[in-house]
Amino acid sequence: MARATTVQAAAERTSRGRSSAQQIRRRGGGRPAAPPPGGYAGAARTRGGLDAAAGLPQASGITYTAPDDGGERKGVNALGLAAISATAIFALILLLLMLAGGTDAVYGVTMLVLQLTIAGLIVAAMLTARGRMLGAIALAVSLVFNVATVGAMGALRSAATQAYDGTKSERQRHEEAYPGVKDFSPQDALAGPSLEGVQSEGDALMAAVRERVSQRFGYTWVQSGSQDVSPERNGYGGESMLRRYTSTTWTTAQPVQDDDRKREVMQTIDEVLLERAMSELYPLNEVDAGISPDMVAKLYGSTEPSRQHTWEYYSGTYPGPLRFYAYAYDLSNDPTGEFRTQREALAKQTGEPLEGIQLVVFARRVLPEGDRAEFEQRLQEYPGF
Repeated sequence: MARATTVQAAAERTSRGRSSAQQIRRRGGGRPAAPPPGGYAGAARTRGGLDAAAGLPQASGITYTAPDDGGERKGVNALGLAAISATAIFALILLLLMLAGGTDAVYGVTMLVLQLTIAGLIVAAMLTARGRMLGAIALAVSLVFNVATVGAMGALRSAATQAYDGTKSERQRHEEAYPGVKDFSPQDALAGPSLEGVQSEGDALMAAVRERVSQRFGYTWVQSGSQDVSPERNGYGGESMLRRYTSTTWTTAQPVQDDDRKREVMQTIDEVLLERAMSELYPLNEVDAGISPDMVAKLYGSTEPSRQHTWEYYSGTYPGPLRFYAYAYDLSNDPTGEFRTQREALAKQTGEPLEGIQLVVFARRVLPEGDRAEFEQRLQEYPGF
């Protein structure tokens, strides 16, 4: 009886197993059924356990959302564009003022205030994420084109070209065309020797000095450089019709390094000057000449003539315009070699000897003979000058 019951139970289990297998084959062809909604029980705990085992934080219950910056991006972009645009316009204004000669306007209060305002705008743009690049570009531009740098360039340009028209009044432009020189009587220029007269007088003077020195000491001479005639500044920002004249130089081909011989040469030159009603040579390289001892040492190498590399003497036709200079260059009194370097550089340019006795003539505020009529005519426009 008991055995029959056991056999019957086994048969029922076998029948149920076959029925389940048939149902599985009918539903999915042998594939497992889909998990129920919400997953199998304990699945979340299993994932958490696996993440913890791998050393990863649990992600259950965490929600990620993208930051909402739609409204900020538009403002940041506009701020950067405003900074670069304002900087470019400000730089353009500065350049136009510089080219127009308006250096005073560049340094005006208005431009300084504008620059500070733009600087604040640049800083604000650089503090934002999307405006930082444009702000950096604006900063780079402002470092090159600002009141200080453009003003300095404008001042240098105006000083070199005398281009101050952008800020000058009609009266100032009228004064700029003055044909004479401020604080110098134009009648003195008309009454004095012409440019051509000064050139002729200076050439004759140096020829007489060279001849006398050569006869007495046997020196020969080397001519170097070229005559230079340039306009004088009129003191009102323009050029005068009066001229500045510099002759060629004449230098002995032989060095003169003995102090007694130097003095003898200068005394010989004095003889020629007195014969021409000119003053005796006046030494500029001595402390008694009125120059401070420090400046004498800087210009001539020492305060003691016996240790100086340069002696400089002066004479002229005062109140006439002609000025005559005689130099004695002595490289034996150059312990550092600095003066020799200077003389060598000058010799390469002019071809003059490195040392010896040198003669040169200057003249200031002389009028070319051919400009006399025009000079008188233009003076009529400046009564009282």
